Amino acid sequence: MYQRMQFNEEVESENDTPLRKASLLLRRQLSRRRSNAPEMALRRSLLNSASGSSDTHGDAGIPLQTMRGAAGEHHNGAGAAVGNSSNNTGLADDGAGTPGPAFGSGSGSNYRTVHIGNRESNAQYKYRHNRVSTAKYNSLTFLPKFLLEQFSKYANVFFLFTGCIQQINGVSPTSRWTTIVPLAVVLAATAAKELAEDLKRHRSDSEMNKSTARVLIGTSFVEKAWRDVEVGDILRVQNKEALPADLVLLSSSEPEGMCYIETSNLDGETNLKVKQGLPETAKFLTPADLADLRGHIKSELPNDSLYTFEGTLVSEGGRIGYKELSLDPTQVLLRGAILRNTDWIYAVAVFTGHETKLMRNATAAPIKRTSVEKTTNRQIIFLFMILILLAVMSALGSQIMTSRNGSQLAYLYLPAGEGAKTFVKNILTFIILYNNLIPISLIVTMEVVKFQQAQLINADMDMYDESSDTAALARTSSLVEELGQVEYIFSDKTGTLTCNIMEFRQCSIGGVMYSDMVEAGKRARIVDGEVVGQYDFTQLKEHISSSERGALLFEFFQLLATCHTVIPEHREADNGSIEYQAASPDEGALVKGAALIDFVFHTRKPRSIAVDVMGVDKEYEVLNINEFNSTRKRMSAVLRCPDGSIKMYCKGADTVILERLSENNNPYVQKTLRHLEEYATEGLRTLCIAMRDIGEDEYRKWSVMHARASTTLVNRQQELDRVAELIERDLVLLGATAIEDKLQDGVPQTIYTLAQAGIKIWVLTGDRQETAINIGYSCKLIQEDFSLIICNETTHWETKEFLQKKLAAIREGHGSNIDFESLGLIIDGRSLDFALEKDIELLFLELATLCKAVICCRVSPLQKALVVKLVKRRSKAILLAIGDGANDVSMIQAAHVGVGISGQEGLQAARSADFAIAQFRYLRKLLLVHGAWSYHRLSKMILFSFYKNITLYITQFWYALFNLFSGQTVYESWSITFYTVFFTALPPFAIGVFDQFLNARSLDRYPEMYKMGQKGVFFNVKAFWGWAVNAFFHSVIIYFLGTIIWVNDAESDGLVGGHWVYGVVIYTAVLVTVLLKAALITNMWTKWTVVAIPGSLALWFIFLPIYAFIAPKLRTSTEYDGITSHIYPNSRFWLAIILLPVLCMVRDYGYKYLKRMYFTEPYHIVQEIQKFNIPDYRPRMERFKKAVHKVRLLQRLRRTRGYAFSQNEGGQEKIIRAYDTTMQKPSGY
Repeated sequence: MYQRMQFNEEVESENDTPLRKASLLLRRQLSRRRSNAPEMALRRSLLNSASGSSDTHGDAGIPLQTMRGAAGEHHNGAGAAVGNSSNNTGLADDGAGTPGPAFGSGSGSNYRTVHIGNRESNAQYKYRHNRVSTAKYNSLTFLPKFLLEQFSKYANVFFLFTGCIQQINGVSPTSRWTTIVPLAVVLAATAAKELAEDLKRHRSDSEMNKSTARVLIGTSFVEKAWRDVEVGDILRVQNKEALPADLVLLSSSEPEGMCYIETSNLDGETNLKVKQGLPETAKFLTPADLADLRGHIKSELPNDSLYTFEGTLVSEGGRIGYKELSLDPTQVLLRGAILRNTDWIYAVAVFTGHETKLMRNATAAPIKRTSVEKTTNRQIIFLFMILILLAVMSALGSQIMTSRNGSQLAYLYLPAGEGAKTFVKNILTFIILYNNLIPISLIVTMEVVKFQQAQLINADMDMYDESSDTAALARTSSLVEELGQVEYIFSDKTGTLTCNIMEFRQCSIGGVMYSDMVEAGKRARIVDGEVVGQYDFTQLKEHISSSERGALLFEFFQLLATCHTVIPEHREADNGSIEYQAASPDEGALVKGAALIDFVFHTRKPRSIAVDVMGVDKEYEVLNINEFNSTRKRMSAVLRCPDGSIKMYCKGADTVILERLSENNNPYVQKTLRHLEEYATEGLRTLCIAMRDIGEDEYRKWSVMHARASTTLVNRQQELDRVAELIERDLVLLGATAIEDKLQDGVPQTIYTLAQAGIKIWVLTGDRQETAINIGYSCKLIQEDFSLIICNETTHWETKEFLQKKLAAIREGHGSNIDFESLGLIIDGRSLDFALEKDIELLFLELATLCKAVICCRVSPLQKALVVKLVKRRSKAILLAIGDGANDVSMIQAAHVGVGISGQEGLQAARSADFAIAQFRYLRKLLLVHGAWSYHRLSKMILFSFYKNITLYITQFWYALFNLFSGQTVYESWSITFYTVFFTALPPFAIGVFDQFLNARSLDRYPEMYKMGQKGVFFNVKAFWGWAVNAFFHSVIIYFLGTIIWVNDAESDGLVGGHWVYGVVIYTAVLVTVLLKAALITNMWTKWTVVAIPGSLALWFIFLPIYAFIAPKLRTSTEYDGITSHIYPNSRFWLAIILLPVLCMVRDYGYKYLKRMYFTEPYHIVQEIQKFNIPDYRPRMERFKKAVHKVRLLQRLRRTRGYAFSQNEGGQEKIIRAYDTTMQKPSGY
């Protein structure tokens, strides 16, 4: 650090131009900031060692130092590995995981060597390619990962076991292929679905990898695909293009190698970041210049720290000579960022593909399994145990019967002395006989049903966004039922809740309100000599020219047009229109707003700016800028106006402006405060606007103090703040501005409705705390009556103590002035680092789960994922994560369900998510309607599938009691197969795809219905075994009463029906019973339900005579030869298939009646409202709630009036002093 500072001093003394000095001061300030990082890292490591805590976060394998963005230790000036996490596995890429930390032959253990523009020299190090994959599988990993996922389902393991033992000769009572072939078909169908879904991911990755980059080859730039970019390549990136790799900036079209990048895709911040190349490389402005650049870069090893970088550029001759130049984060541009307001840049690729910091923050696409699947898996284990028990009982029965009646069974070949072997073989035989207690068709039925539910989501026109021509997309169908059980939503802010667009909407000037659009009922009128209501901007222009308030209005907009750090860009290709480069989106919106009122800022020079004031060009000398920071909450500019007067213009939070107002000559304070409160109720971002006239003598004295403070080497920023305080006093309040951080359509209503559904929403954003809180109020995440717990601690122990105190206060119910009914937790990234450590994480989680809303500010992508993983690991709730940028991918993949928004930040999140939607508001229907439907349908389908199989196959066990446990089946073999494949296959599909327990309108109107999914009302252990016991009960009635009815099967001609006629009667009674059960549980009948239920029964009656006629002739089955004449004419057959199902259904119908009439569930009431179209009288309650809402809002606004201002802290004055927009920019060629 000392060498770097010394070198900068030498350069400054040699190059004493104001432009160069501004550049060097900027770099020095940023370097000094970063130099504090090792001290913080050391302090934290000491704290960790003192507390005995591990350096890593549990099983995440992520060093805490990396998470905090620590700069790591210094390594001989060669660029140390910063927070390197060698355990962090990147996304799957051609089957290879993220490489270890040692890269490059000849590189030191703490750095890597990158030869600039020399592919041949870099080839020896075998650096990673620039291809990126977010897919779940590749050609090498598909088979093992797919088989692992499928055989984690116990049903598949069971059927594989059954299929294997069927291959043993003399064991299986059925064909050896009746299990293994259907299992192979099921796995093949599932594999086809998985491949089809993963192919979509591969296509999305391919599109991104084919994006065009310009690579320097020789002395000219050649277009290459992103995938072909290599480490060491010199790239040209143009305005509004995404960066293809992690780059070191060399030069740009802007003065002194500066450029602007938008990092909302990385950290969620809306303000632009300023980066700057080294002074030595900033003069390389053409390809020929770059071709003369000789040397290499020693950089840190690949790591996941977004905010740190250490390296050295070693020049080996050429125009720079032989030098070593220090590199820091000021020169680093990360993949995922977008170049803004800069025509072009030249940069060197240092990290590519999965070694980039963005991808190092990502995790491998996980295998996700739903809670319904897990519950089903567990119940299959119990069913398997019951099956084993039945098989053992049957085998014991066979042994007992054989030993007792051995003398009567001499005609059978029963080898002596093989009792144990026979017993084991009998167990296997009965396992095969009863194996369909667990339906083999269940898995494929679930997959098909889920696929169809996903198609319903894709085809829903209510979730189609016309403006972007984007429909909802279920990228995987495996998780549709999870959408109906979500308890926590983790959301990004920028681009997810907001549109990332700032617009100047309203202002208050001299106690009078002006707005861009005014509703008819709010138009301005004079009441008792005072203006009530709002004027529009057209009237505002007229008032400037003719009103007595003209001078005040003029001063207000003159301030907006001059008091800022915006840089204008003239776009010749667009009719000379002006595009404003603004590090702060708020400042950009204010300057654009002033331009709408004909105060057009159009030129910036190092010492002055020019504004077209209502058609007249005026030049203002910029004397000083007192910059914004989070402590000051304001910025001011000291200007010499065209008339020679000196004015100080100031804008900032109402709290800091009001306390600096003059005691006299401020008549508009109370009116302005009322207007601020009104703006805040509408969720607008507010700033107070004030000014002061300054005398020549006063300014001369103050400027000397300011110059001294700006050059001090001790506490420079504090000294500048102190000097600014001396002049920012006795202000005259002009008014206030109101900027809309435009929310996406329907966001407040969506969040409010989801909260009614019992869903807790956490916002995880990289944006500033004030901005995040302001948006929280705007989108109704935070209500006006909430008590906010704000955690901004700086050490491990302070964070722990803070959380313990707040948690203790809540438990005890007193102290802290907290409203225990409505709590909101606000925590910043630094405090969150500590809160996620092992000894604190449970405190943090307990406090956070007690709150109705949680906002985590200034968090990194990795922290987002760690928060989600913490809640996932420590609770049983279903989590959903939603975001739109690459910085949200880790969070999306960590949650049970990931939803990506196809927003302005690109498609990276949508590509990596399980579901993709165009707007946040579509989440409402996705969860409350499609989620609730999918959960209910799938639950009912699974329960019915088990029910129908248990009902049929338990009759096999009852039959074993009557055949001496011989292993004989009561049903013909192919009829058993067709039971699952044909005759009961359609009802589960009809229930799983088309049934609706409530329609979409009712589910949206009564979001409380969603809580049934969260509580697992429709599918749980109790429900599963309730259905299983019911199936046992039905099998008892059908088998034993059916046997009584058919005990004497002699007919009038003396013939008897025999075994197979008896089996057909029982089989038909079972089929009618399960189809009646399907009809009883169906809530909505469609044409497909009619085809599925009555149609299946008709199919059996048509199939039986045809099969009984054809099968014997083809010798495929002789059992049914001639039975038709013994069935259809027989009255006992019709008695059995009518009486037995009716007796079974009497209990079920009675249970349903009792439950609806005397044990009513909430959805039963809504079903009645839906059926009889009963009007809803809730609007009266809504009006009452709105009145209460208004009162609470005003109470809150007296404490805070919507202030929010987003801007980088420091360095802005140096940047604007370097610009002269009257000069022609270099083309770069």
